[in-house]
Amino acid sequence: ARHTGPPDGGWGWMIVAGCFLVTICTRAVTRCISIFFVEFQAYFGQDYARTAWIHSIVDCATMLCAPLGSLISNHVSCQVGIMLGGLLASTGLILSSFATSLEHLYLSLGVLTGLGFALCYSPAIAMVGKYFNKRKALAYGIAMSGSGIGTFILAPVVQLLIEQFSWRGALLILGGFVLNLCVCGALMRPIALKEDRKTAPEFLEQDYVSEAQKQDLKRMSICSPLIKAWSRECLCYCSWKEYDFLLMPGFMMLAVSILFMAYGCSPLFVYLVPYALSVGVSHHQAAFLMSILGVIDIIGNITFGWLTDRRCLKKHRHFCYLFAVGMDGLCCLFLPVLQNFPLLVPFSFTFGYFDGAYVTLIPVVTADVVGTSSLSSALGVVYFLHAIPYLVSPPVAGWLVDTTGSYTASFLLCGFSMIFSSALLCFARLAKTFQRTHLRSLSSDTGTKQHIWTNGAIAYSVTAELDQKDVEFLAVDTNSYSNR
Repeated sequence: ARHTGPPDGGWGWMIVAGCFLVTICTRAVTRCISIFFVEFQAYFGQDYARTAWIHSIVDCATMLCAPLGSLISNHVSCQVGIMLGGLLASTGLILSSFATSLEHLYLSLGVLTGLGFALCYSPAIAMVGKYFNKRKALAYGIAMSGSGIGTFILAPVVQLLIEQFSWRGALLILGGFVLNLCVCGALMRPIALKEDRKTAPEFLEQDYVSEAQKQDLKRMSICSPLIKAWSRECLCYCSWKEYDFLLMPGFMMLAVSILFMAYGCSPLFVYLVPYALSVGVSHHQAAFLMSILGVIDIIGNITFGWLTDRRCLKKHRHFCYLFAVGMDGLCCLFLPVLQNFPLLVPFSFTFGYFDGAYVTLIPVVTADVVGTSSLSSALGVVYFLHAIPYLVSPPVAGWLVDTTGSYTASFLLCGFSMIFSSALLCFARLAKTFQRTHLRSLSSDTGTKQHIWTNGAIAYSVTAELDQKDVEFLAVDTNSYSNR
């Protein structure tokens, strides 16, 4: 059925549940790959930088191929895309359990599993945005909390699986677990909204389409939608309409800030466990730090989602997002001085909370900038922008560790990158607010002037606009009226 607007409930809660499971099977599993870091390093006898490429390639492939996931979701089916992604990700993890070299892991665990996650992640998140409007931030908070809950549960479980079955057995079991993405895909029932009908009528109104073509397209839309879909002009126009948000100044600033944010957040999930082990924390305590980070991530997801849905904060979602990113940057700056388990626990609490907060707000802020109709394509681009920072930052951090013999430089670089991302978006929003205020004051200064006859009757009214080019003259005797 076609809805005039998002239903804000009903089957939408099943979509939230499906997206919740998708984030467990994608983002939580990706985070838990860091627990294999020490095992891979010891088994293959490689340094930090080369071993870190595994996690980097997984994250990079997930984000780099996000537009492909959006494309399949838009033009084939969200359900088909997620199910296909689940099969690819599971195959990648199973093949990784037979790896004989790091290069093997780069291809199977990195490229193949990352591609599978990409086909699932952005389409599932976009579906939540289609089903919710008034409670969008809360719905995203619940859906994205799967990353935290999954990390909380999977981190100690993966450590236990490694101890019982070695890293090969643990990867094999994770491969079977990730097959649940196929179940998630089955839940993603498509929905048709009123605003989705705009593309075809707008195309028929274009000047470059002749009347004969318009009539043909109208007949084809009645007889067979497939024939219309293969029209070259229609395909080109619809493709442009899907990505016309790329020229929006607000989206461009958001994109630049995301590049720095993604560079800063990725290395911490790779090096938190190795860093904890380097300062004398046991293996189980290091895995417990990841669990703490995961469970507090849940609280950040849900509480920030609920708070930013309130009337007092709904208009300030951008500032809530940049505040959360800035706080995570500050946490990274203080991490090098935390040298024991009791000090690392508060760090996991703080970083996990604000990580959950800004992760929840990424799709919400994106939807506020581009609108719901372009959300799937915009999220594909947003997560695509994560790809290069995710690919580069862990190996760069590993190179700094190998070169300096300390994690300090790596964590400081991450912290300053996230703070710069927050400050850049803050200045952009303040500049936009100042510009709007300035234009509003100018327009009020050049407002309506009324010309009144001497007997008090209003004879004519002129409204001066800032960009008005035409000047109208009123030919009357200047002695017969006065200006007010």
